[in-house]
Amino acid sequence: MSAASAFPGAAGTPPGRIASAARMLLRAAAIALLAFVIFGPLANLLLWAFAERWYFPGKIPQEFGLSFWGRVFEPRGGAVQSLVTSVWIALLTVAFCLAVAVPAGYALARLKLPWRAFILLLFLLPQAIPNLPIYVNIARMFYELRLNGTVVGVVLVHAAHGLVLAVWIASAAFAAVDVQLEEAARNLGAGPWRCFATVTLPLAAPGLIASAIFVFLESLDEFTGTYFVGVPDVTTLPLLMFNASMGGNYQIASITALLLLVPSIAFMLLVERFLKADVLAMVGR
Repeated sequence: MSAASAFPGAAGTPPGRIASAARMLLRAAAIALLAFVIFGPLANLLLWAFAERWYFPGKIPQEFGLSFWGRVFEPRGGAVQSLVTSVWIALLTVAFCLAVAVPAGYALARLKLPWRAFILLLFLLPQAIPNLPIYVNIARMFYELRLNGTVVGVVLVHAAHGLVLAVWIASAAFAAVDVQLEEAARNLGAGPWRCFATVTLPLAAPGLIASAIFVFLESLDEFTGTYFVGVPDVTTLPLLMFNASMGGNYQIASITALLLLVPSIAFMLLVERFLKADVLAMVGR
């Protein structure tokens, strides 16, 4: 008996169907691998956050509980104070970045500035250069200026990276505002400042809010700059997480990481609402 007669469907299977099935298997494998890469570390984080005892070679914790959560939120645990400090620094960084980004973004979007593309590229320099040598030199300079170990010094370091997002997104937000609306307001008698305050700024507000959220999240999660400039007087939540992990206290480190993860997810959902496609299309233009 031949193989074709033993398996009647095998000989009649079109090559196109086999190729389609292979593509589906490859897609399923890629999705499974991506899910493992994304959710695997998160699952491990959750296990450590609720583990009371977890000894090698156990695949899962031997005992679950909430005692480490109580230790984190104790006054001597420092998590609440570190969280307050992190949020306060992030809010100050947002205020500083927006104070620079709003006029700079409007000028880049509306005024015919020479070297406009070069100016935008200048704001990208902090992202293009490795952070470590920059922070070492900033720490030396801030030490001479007596800004080491101060909130002001940490805010300035955070703002160096936050300005990249703030200026680029603000420029795109103002560029997405229809110029004819501004001209109509001017024709009706509105002055430049009133036109900006009542027409341009409200229409650009969703993009500006999105840029503020991005800056807030970047400041909230910043570690390296805070370590070189803020330690030992300024302790933020990322620094607390680092100290806990270096001390082998993975439960405390995981709980701290979850405290940072929750606002990040919440604010990213807000960004998806405020950052519209027309604003994204104007980024860098």
